[in-house]
Amino acid sequence: MKLWDKGFSTDKKIDLFTVGNDRELDLILAKYDVIASTAHAKMLAKVGLITKEEGKALVEELDVIAKSIEKGEFTIEDDFEDMHSKIEFLLTEKLGDTGKKIHTARSRNDQVLVAMQLYLKDELTEIKTQVKDLFGMLLQLAEKHQKILLPGYTHLQIAMPSSFGLWFSAYAESLIDDLYFVQAAYKVADQNPLGSAAGYGSSFPIDRSFTTSAMGFETLKYNVVAAQMGRGKVEKATAFGVSCIASTLSKLAMDITLYMSQNFDFISFPNELTTGSSIMPHKKNPDVFELIRAKCNKIQSIPNQLTLITNNLPSGYHRDLQLVKEIIVPALQDTKACLEIMTFSLKEIRVNQNILDDPKYDYLFSVDTLNEMVKNGMPFRDAYKKMGQEIESGSFTPKKDIQHTHEGSLGNLCLEEIRQKMQKALQ
Repeated sequence: MKLWDKGFSTDKKIDLFTVGNDRELDLILAKYDVIASTAHAKMLAKVGLITKEEGKALVEELDVIAKSIEKGEFTIEDDFEDMHSKIEFLLTEKLGDTGKKIHTARSRNDQVLVAMQLYLKDELTEIKTQVKDLFGMLLQLAEKHQKILLPGYTHLQIAMPSSFGLWFSAYAESLIDDLYFVQAAYKVADQNPLGSAAGYGSSFPIDRSFTTSAMGFETLKYNVVAAQMGRGKVEKATAFGVSCIASTLSKLAMDITLYMSQNFDFISFPNELTTGSSIMPHKKNPDVFELIRAKCNKIQSIPNQLTLITNNLPSGYHRDLQLVKEIIVPALQDTKACLEIMTFSLKEIRVNQNILDDPKYDYLFSVDTLNEMVKNGMPFRDAYKKMGQEIESGSFTPKKDIQHTHEGSLGNLCLEEIRQKMQKALQ
């Protein structure tokens, strides 16, 4: 069954090519098409385009379909082009002509838009919760290990003293920035496009404010052309949000992979969280974090992929836009999986408490030792030159009783302030 069926069939090869993997993806989105169809049926009855009895019958049958989706019993056979045609078929099968009336005053275009935006709202909400969980874990680790020093690097060269408290809380605060982008994406998605039909509205006297409220959208995408122009754009906004999270996760995964190597030996994990080698019995590989890194780097390519598909398309609908679904849906699933496994794994992290006992890290303290000279009255440039000469001659003696007190330094992590900042971001 096709919603655009005019009584003649298309070539099977054309069908296969144009449908693509829509059926598979629509099993994820079907729940949202039912939510939108329920709101639409109620609105049709409210404005008198169908009777109250017809509206009630449609809502009841849509509820049956919703329950079958929830139980995992809903299927989209090859006879159907997508979820929309299958749901309309089920309604017609049960209700006869009443079922056929569900498509009054809408198009598959605005059906796709509204289902996708409802889905994105739910996914972004779930991702925000997962980010909050990871944030909480990172702050907990920062608090627990805040006094344990860690080498800081620039250019991958030993630079200045850092700490596990500074390292963990750095990633926690970075997640707040990522949430700003996620919140922006949510705001873009939280505009009801239903009623824009094929992109130019309808001659039926529909009530778009009613469906906006019924589906829980904050506002309406008023202009019907703007609503259709949002297709691809709302997915790209979402992609930017999750790519920011992916960037943070990828960098954290890279740090972990580096710090687990025997050459660094800063951290370790239980055997259950590592993998072995087929020929090297000593290996404990960080496969989990390498896969997080790779998946998150892939997620960071999604905004560019969507840009290349949607760039320079004129206003109105184009079949190119079908492809955005198969890009954004897996990206969201991967983002959630990476957040979940990172939080799960970090619970078991073990930190090396005596890293800086190794004399190769003595030069970490050169800046602090230099600063002490400046505090005692020596001009900075003179102190810098003297320190350089001592290092070159091998007479450098590090001052290890360091005192960092300003906000955000390793002696003053401002964890409570970071926690409050996250609370504001989540609001």
